[in-house]
Amino acid sequence: MNIPQLQIQTTRGILGLQIDKPVQEIEQPKATIHQEQPAAILEMSTTSSQLSIDTTEARADIDLKSPLRRGDENAQYGMQTILEGIARRAQEGQQLMQIENGGNPIADIAKQNTNPPPAPLGIRFVGNRTKIQMSFQPGTLNINATPQKPVFDVQVNKPIHTYTTGKVSGVMEQYPSIQIDWKV
Repeated sequence: MNIPQLQIQTTRGILGLQIDKPVQEIEQPKATIHQEQPAAILEMSTTSSQLSIDTTEARADIDLKSPLRRGDENAQYGMQTILEGIARRAQEGQQLMQIENGGNPIADIAKQNTNPPPAPLGIRFVGNRTKIQMSFQPGTLNINATPQKPVFDVQVNKPIHTYTTGKVSGVMEQYPSIQIDWKV
C-alpha cells in the first residue's frame, strides 16, 4: 500500500554584516617656543700673590758672600787658627818639659811638623738647593655672579582631530526558503 508522503526541504537564511571601520586621525603640532637667556652679571676682584726667595746661604756655598760676612768668617778663621797654634805650642812645650824622661822630644816635634797629613782632595759639590728659603703668600680671587632669569614665550598649538564614523549594515547572503513536496 502506498502511503502518501509529505517532503519538506528548508534552506536556512544567512545574514552577513558589512562593516565600514571608523577612521580617526590626530595630529599634534609642536608648541612654538621662544626662549632667551640673558647673560649673568659677573664681577671679579683679585689680590696678587707674593713669592720671596732668599738665596743668601746658597750663594755663600758657591763663595758669593757679602763683604761683611766674608770679614766675619775671616775673623773667625783667624781666631781658630790662633787657638790651634797656641794649643800646638803648649803641647810642644809639654813634650820639651818631659825631656828628662828620656828620648829626643826635639826630633819628635820636628817629625810632626815636617810631615803634615795629606791635604784633602779639592773636589766638593757646591750649591745645595735645600738652603734656598722660599715663602709664598697666595693671592685671593673673589667672584660674584648674579644670574639672570630666562625669558620663555610658549604658544601651545591645539591638536588637529578628524573622525569619520563607521557604519554597520546587514546584508542577506542567503535567503531562507521552504520547499514542500507531496508524493503519493
